Amino acid sequence: MLFSRLAQGRARFRLAPAVLTALLGLSGWGHAASLTVFAASSLTDAFTELGQAFDRRSGHHTTFSFAGSQVLRAQLEQGARADVLATANAAQYDPLVRAGLQGPGVPFARNRLTVITPLRSTQVRSLADLTRPGLKLVLAGAEVPAGSATRATLKAIAGAGTYGRDYATRVLANVVSEEPNVRQVALKVALGQADAALVYVSDVTPALKKQVRTVALPGRFNPPVSYPIGVATRSREPEAARAFVAFVRSAEGQRILRRWGFLGVR
Repeated sequence: MLFSRLAQGRARFRLAPAVLTALLGLSGWGHAASLTVFAASSLTDAFTELGQAFDRRSGHHTTFSFAGSQVLRAQLEQGARADVLATANAAQYDPLVRAGLQGPGVPFARNRLTVITPLRSTQVRSLADLTRPGLKLVLAGAEVPAGSATRATLKAIAGAGTYGRDYATRVLANVVSEEPNVRQVALKVALGQADAALVYVSDVTPALKKQVRTVALPGRFNPPVSYPIGVATRSREPEAARAFVAFVRSAEGQRILRRWGFLGVR
């Protein structure tokens, strides 16, 4: 995939303060721009904080549209306008590059999956418990990045044979709802409408931690998912859009992302 090729061999991204200042338009030559950023639902908290920090430093005004990456892609394909797109995987980003709607995607964050269950529930203590008959499991839909990663993880666990080669089939038999974005998956558990779910580590926000317990997934079955970001080819504010991308990937932007549970780029 295009994003994968671009990511290969990329050195860790660093911006000198003077360069970042220039990109943000702080030298006095820029103008205050209104930016629209389309971003995956899992980025809601981190990008809200990032946007506020970026606007304070640059004088621009950034608004966000958060949704499942597949929804954002469909909106752009149908003519919606944005200045920047950040998705939760390359599979929903790269087709927009091929269609001429997005510039090349560059990595800015990584994420992992975890199992969540209601705080006081004892139904799920291990991965084996996800196969218990009658368990109410909620996942993101297969077309959603989190849903795609979830199914790949279940397949990998089944392939190892620890819980039986039919592990993925038995787990998926317990799915009672498939949601259009990962935040809605987490909400189902928080509201007590599900016994368990798989979400990104970053979705276990400080507020959610008071309502759920996590069950870790072994790293060998749970490789980090890489997030791409880039400027829309039809952006009305390409310079400011590039500045936003640069800020997200700057040291300050990476600190904010890590604070919300994301892994940095490598």
